[in-house]
Amino acid sequence: MATGTGMASQVSMSELQSQWARVRGRLRSEFGDAAYRNWLKKLTLVGLRDAEIHLAVPTRFVRDWIGSNYADRLHALWSAENPTIRGVEVIVDSTSSGEPEARPAAKETGQASQPVAANGRSDAGTMDSFKGNLHAALDPRFTFEDFIVGKSNELAYAAAYRVADSKSVPFNPLFLYGGVGLGKTHLMHAIAWHIRKKNPERRVIYLSAEKFMYQFVRALRDKNTMVFKEQFRSVDVLMIDDVQFISGKDSTQEEFFHTFNALVDQNRQVVISADKSPSDLEGMEERMKSRLGWGLVADIHPTTYELRLGILQSKAEKISHDIPVKVLEFLAHKITSNVRELEGALNRIAAHVTLVGRPATLETTQEVLHDLLRANDRRVTIEEIQKRVAEHFNIKVSDMHSARRSRAVARPRQVAMYLAKQLTPRSLPEIGRKFGGRDHTTVMHAVRKVEELRAADASFAEDIELLRRMLEG
Repeated sequence: MATGTGMASQVSMSELQSQWARVRGRLRSEFGDAAYRNWLKKLTLVGLRDAEIHLAVPTRFVRDWIGSNYADRLHALWSAENPTIRGVEVIVDSTSSGEPEARPAAKETGQASQPVAANGRSDAGTMDSFKGNLHAALDPRFTFEDFIVGKSNELAYAAAYRVADSKSVPFNPLFLYGGVGLGKTHLMHAIAWHIRKKNPERRVIYLSAEKFMYQFVRALRDKNTMVFKEQFRSVDVLMIDDVQFISGKDSTQEEFFHTFNALVDQNRQVVISADKSPSDLEGMEERMKSRLGWGLVADIHPTTYELRLGILQSKAEKISHDIPVKVLEFLAHKITSNVRELEGALNRIAAHVTLVGRPATLETTQEVLHDLLRANDRRVTIEEIQKRVAEHFNIKVSDMHSARRSRAVARPRQVAMYLAKQLTPRSLPEIGRKFGGRDHTTVMHAVRKVEELRAADASFAEDIELLRRMLEG
């Protein structure tokens, strides 16, 4: 009879070992060498308590996988070996060797089974050992408190805060998208900081899609994909930044797809960011696009003047420099591309004040930022594109927004959509809205059509190139 663990039964440990050996043999025969080696070999026998067999595995991830895929068959095989057994329980024990030999009872070896927390998670330390290698560094400036909210980003901000502050999973995934420098990464960092502060016991991984791909490729090279899967599928919150970088990477997409599904099935939070909406991600499988659009998709629009001015005022207070309001207003009007560029301009002005000792005025601002201001002045707007294309094809600007479908109007409209996609940072939905509220798929069709015509018709290609040069000049 097993002793030392409080497991009372009429079956001795040696008998249990013999029964376990036969059960293992049946498992290997039924499920094959690969499944046995990857999963079932990790099971070790702990003992018998109250007619329930206790088996141990080294990690929670393995326990969950075995529970989902082999639990019924384990119970049936044990019952066939020993009719008195009413159940099988798999526990997490970080000291489990994963070898098929029977393991002595915990007290006899001087080792206690690894406790499983109330949320079902082992405190084995596996996650802590890799978190430092995988989790990207968080910028202390990127918090919810430092995020300036305006009409263009209020939905994304509210959704991000809800995810970070909620004990449950409000929507899965949260998908944030928008152009460069509009605040996606800021919100991702803010979520991680808030969770770390409010619920430090929750395990969070934040990293770029590029690093996810690198880790996966390294795991393939080292033949260590099981550890990779365990690392990413055992967290409470997974945040992947710039997911568009895995577009066209088939094997990485496949792994990300399964990781995503595994976490969602376990009701774990997933947060994704990209430069386009899920449906607009080129090179991404349709099933992946569908999964990414399951939860809440929040668009961060280009900044308004009021929001840019608010951001500048907030940043100016933090850098402790006396920057006149007129200078801040000038920057908010002139630098409209993205917040990152706006902050960079303010930092250059502040550095000039400190290093040269001259006060910030409109004149010095124009001198210091002459290159940046010139680049922003050359930026093309959709309205300019519509006007120039309408003039070139001798149609009215209002035809760009109308429902007319005649070729004389539809083709110039497609050209204008194509140039808007090429020459502006606007997203496809934004471009569509500027053309009479059309859907983003209409813009995609226009872009493809113009590209086809350029390749097939040299005269048409020359027209497009001429329009481009006029707009950029």
